[in-house]
Amino acid sequence: MEVQETRIQTDRVLTIPNILSMARLVGVPVFLWLILWPEFGGPKADGWALLVLALSGVSDYLDGKLARRWNQISKLGRILDPAADRLYILSTLVGLTWREILPLWITIALLARELMLLIAVGWLARYRYGPPQVNFLGKAATFNLMYAFPLLLLSDGSGWLHTLAAIFGWAFAGWGTTLYWWAGILYVVQVRRIIKADAAAD
Repeated sequence: MEVQETRIQTDRVLTIPNILSMARLVGVPVFLWLILWPEFGGPKADGWALLVLALSGVSDYLDGKLARRWNQISKLGRILDPAADRLYILSTLVGLTWREILPLWITIALLARELMLLIAVGWLARYRYGPPQVNFLGKAATFNLMYAFPLLLLSDGSGWLHTLAAIFGWAFAGWGTTLYWWAGILYVVQVRRIIKADAAAD
C-alpha cells in the first residue's frame, strides 16, 4: 500500500467528485434511520434503505472515476471518499447487529480492524505523513462488504428470494471480512517499513 503517491491535482472544495462524496455522507444517517425505524415502532423500510445504499455505491464509483478523468483529485476528496465508505460500513454494522441480522462477532472483528488502522494512521501522523492511498485490496474488501450488507438485509424474511440473499450475503461477508483484515495487516506492515526507513534516515 502506498502513502501519498497519488498526485493532488486541485485544492478546490466544490468539485463534482467532492459533492458526490458529501452527498454520500449526508445519506449515512438517513440510511441508519431507515434500517432502525422498525425497532422504534415505525414501518419496515428496508427497500428504501437498500435504495440509499445502492445510490451510495453508484456515487462511490463515480466520484473516483470522475476525479481521475477530470483531473480533480484533491486533498479533501482523499479524506471524504474513505470516510464515507467507513461510515456506511459502521452504520450498517450498527443497524444489522441491532436487528440481530448480523452476529456480534463479525461486528467486533470489523470494528477491531478499524481500530487497528486508526492507530496506524495516528502513528503515521506523528512522522508527518498524510492519509494513506486506498489500495486495490482495501477497495475489493469494501465492495464485498457493500454487497454483503444489502443482501443480508434482504435476507430478513421468508421465501426463496430471502434464502438466496442469505446464501450470497454470507459468502460476500466472509470474503469481505477476510480481505478487510488482510488489507489492514498489509497496511500496518507498510507503515512499519516507512517508519523504520524514516528513522534510519535520521
